[in-house]
Amino acid sequence: MEKKYSAQIIATDSEGLQMISAYSAGAKIKVADIKYLALNKVFLMSIERNRVETNHKSGKINSICRFDFVDKVKSKNINQKNNKLILELLAIDFMKNKNNYEINLIFNNNAHIALTTEAIEVRLEDQIQIED
Repeated sequence: MEKKYSAQIIATDSEGLQMISAYSAGAKIKVADIKYLALNKVFLMSIERNRVETNHKSGKINSICRFDFVDKVKSKNINQKNNKLILELLAIDFMKNKNNYEINLIFNNNAHIALTTEAIEVRLEDQIQIED
């Protein structure tokens, strides 16, 4: 039985966030697969990304990108009513504002989502490999 490789990266600082950004660059995300659970302060995205981190054959993999301790979410240039709209994630970066962090998800077509968080706690977890 072949062991499935699945990555899980937990970022709690800028280096970890840069790693998740690098792994997620170019990922495709359907608007329908972006969720903010305000009561739990969790922001989730199901992403389809290229596998870049292994020596195995390249391929696409479905991953969940989870942000914890999210107090506020603002999006710009994203039509949230269009569930079929597919965004391409270009990068993830952050800024420190007084006691909070602002994590920016930067997409193609000048679209972005800003997450206001009290701490950097981001998890990228692979789900399933996508067969071509």
